[in-house]
Amino acid sequence: MTAADQHPLQKILESRIAIIDGAMGTTIRTYGMKEADIRGERFKDSKKDLLNNGDLFSLTQPKMVGDIHRRFLEAGADIIETNTFGATSIAQSEFFVDDPREHGGRKDPEFYQKVIETSFLKDLASEINEQSARQCREWADRVANATGRPRFVAGAIGPLTVSLSNSPDADDPGFRVVTFDQVKTAYKEQVRALIAGGVDVLLVETIFDSLNAKAARVAIEDVFEEQNKKLPVMISAAVGRGGETMISAQTIEAFWYAMRHVKPISIGLNCSLGPDLMYPFLAELSDKADVAISCYPNAGLPNPLSETGFDLGPQDMARYLGDFARAGLINIAGGCCGNTPEHIAAIAKVLEGQPPRKLEPALTEESQADPIESRA
Repeated sequence: MTAADQHPLQKILESRIAIIDGAMGTTIRTYGMKEADIRGERFKDSKKDLLNNGDLFSLTQPKMVGDIHRRFLEAGADIIETNTFGATSIAQSEFFVDDPREHGGRKDPEFYQKVIETSFLKDLASEINEQSARQCREWADRVANATGRPRFVAGAIGPLTVSLSNSPDADDPGFRVVTFDQVKTAYKEQVRALIAGGVDVLLVETIFDSLNAKAARVAIEDVFEEQNKKLPVMISAAVGRGGETMISAQTIEAFWYAMRHVKPISIGLNCSLGPDLMYPFLAELSDKADVAISCYPNAGLPNPLSETGFDLGPQDMARYLGDFARAGLINIAGGCCGNTPEHIAAIAKVLEGQPPRKLEPALTEESQADPIESRA
């Protein structure tokens, strides 16, 4: 890639540490929204509670969502995420489809085939993604124009509410509730709508099941081929205490080798256990990968007695992320669950002027090949 072809975000990652925003869900809770607020007139007759369906606020409370984007941008975020973590037909079915397990049945591929074929769910997921992307785009452009500093919109692609790697039935370890193609189909709908809404990059995040993430990657490549276009892709995993993806138990090194052929603009860790317990795994990933490293941890462990529901305040997060920067580990920094605009402002302040992790030269096509796949 020549300098002229280089994506503007790539140039920033090579010159300074970019800031990504914090937690949409945590910040929404500070607005005191109730069930009636998320329902509005449109969803007033829904049979299930919707308050935990935070993506829906992009449709029913767009001014609030826009205000949150504004606050994160003014706090110093270079990258803001769309409010689409659960905006797939599969994830939205949790809020709009009766659970067969409540009537003696079970969720299985037949159930999810109906889900991905349901026009209401498909249309709803597409609308949430496109509208959320447009809301982000509006605020990113508005603040960029006002400050003269470019801002980027990342289309957030979450891990889903189902697993392709594990069976929920201890007596039937081969059983899966959903198929790879069904997951891929749901992700393709999401990717198309995010692109239509004007995102700059796609972010596959909070990966706890590597096979789900693979379906997302295939979906992204399929849509790129359909539309004859490409956007940068960011990839971020959530890890457990041993540094493994939480359901598929893929190690940090294996995670990198499974993702490197996609040639992401960045790879990293988010959510997880908080910044203190994340450090050794981030260091390992930084040592292995030859692309930018992102890090946006939870604000510590959950604590229902704290104002945000998590232990660490803005200065705590700033201290930890500052340590990561001084160790030369990161190119992108921010916060996940428990991180408000105040957390991001503190992180941005402490990282100002800190040099980014040095990016290694791109590998050749041969060395980019997965070492396992190349032996097949």
